[in-house]
Amino acid sequence: MLSSLRFRITAWYAAFFSLLFALFSLFLYQFLAHSLVSRLDEELLSQADTVAALFDDEMDETHGDIAASARDAVANMRIPGGHAAILAEGRILAATAPMAAPELRAILAEAAGNSGEDRLLGLPRIGPQGARAAVHAARREGQLFLMAAVAPLDSIAGELRLVRRSLGFALPLLIALAALGGYWVSSRGLAPVGWMAEQARQITGNSLDRRLEIGNAAHELKALAESFNELLARLDQSFDTMKRFVADASHELRTPIAVIRGEADVTLSRDRSPAEYQAALTLILDESRRISRLVNDLLNLARADAGDVKLRLEEFYMNDLAADCCRSMQSLASARRIELQCSTDGDVPYRGDEELLRRLLVNLLDNAIGYSLPGGKVAVALEATDAALCLTVSDTGPGIAPEAAPHVFDRFYRADQARSRDEGGFGLGLAIVKWIAESHRGSVKLTSKLGAGATFTVTLPR
Repeated sequence: MLSSLRFRITAWYAAFFSLLFALFSLFLYQFLAHSLVSRLDEELLSQADTVAALFDDEMDETHGDIAASARDAVANMRIPGGHAAILAEGRILAATAPMAAPELRAILAEAAGNSGEDRLLGLPRIGPQGARAAVHAARREGQLFLMAAVAPLDSIAGELRLVRRSLGFALPLLIALAALGGYWVSSRGLAPVGWMAEQARQITGNSLDRRLEIGNAAHELKALAESFNELLARLDQSFDTMKRFVADASHELRTPIAVIRGEADVTLSRDRSPAEYQAALTLILDESRRISRLVNDLLNLARADAGDVKLRLEEFYMNDLAADCCRSMQSLASARRIELQCSTDGDVPYRGDEELLRRLLVNLLDNAIGYSLPGGKVAVALEATDAALCLTVSDTGPGIAPEAAPHVFDRFYRADQARSRDEGGFGLGLAIVKWIAESHRGSVKLTSKLGAGATFTVTLPR
């Protein structure tokens, strides 16, 4: 449960939302506290200015009686939850309520040295939560008078306490709602993954042609489904290739094995002369060689598919290799009355696996001679540049049909299905040619027209 992706998304969503709400609550609380204190300060400044104005008016009416003017000015003030006072020369002239002398002297001490400007004071020693005071300083007849408006912070503290309780109650509730919302969002978002998993579980080796259906899911999940479908397509193709490969290999092996078994059964059915035994053993030996060659070819291709073949690189002359291959195939060409030509471009040094490249050229020559009609011609040409060398094998045979050209390098494929397997071909020669060329970081290309022969061009980087 704890390791599930749905739980992790829910946990991260709830944690992020909780942090966001906590930061927002802290900002809201600080902003509200600052706003309440600022509003109280504005009211106190206004009250202090009002006390100063009333004091000036009373001074005019009482003809300079300071004590009476202070009492009358303060008596006209009404500050909800707070007090007003007038102080001068370190003493209290008047106050709206009995305020302790130490509290008012604290105002005098805080306001000492005031040059006549209004001033806001924080008084932590007044009341349980402290108080705020606004002091208006003015000089009258050479004396410094302080008109003070004082209000405790108890009401603001009560409002902030209520806000804290509300936020403390709301935070767990919102976290729970965020967790539920995150679980719903993750469940809805991951639902297509569940559908994909269920469909994938139903795909077996016998149903690789099926594909995942994702519907109107998000773009990322569609991309995942498309990638999985492409993987299924490649697996399907690989399975089909493997099935055809096994079927063709079985077919190729079945014929020589049947010949060997049949020849042995017939030979052993009664006593034979030495010449008959020798003929039977010769036939069995020929078929065994065919099987051995087929098995070696299959083993080499299997190793190539597994990347288990290492090239034995050495320096040699490609023109000498081409000439040797042409000489070795001359007897086969002469037996079929095929003219074999070899043209090379002087000395062509090359670094590669000489045995594999020899096999590449022999396979191409064997294929060209085998498909050429008597009286035809097979030509080998070698051209070299500073970047690459080009080896061309062309024949004057019947050519290859356009629909067959893309498959000539497939294993066990024959462009001419009429050719008998008894002629020695297994349909692996060109597949081996392609593998050898690609293992040398090169390529092989076919150019052909029906009735105009075929040309195989091998390009190898130097």
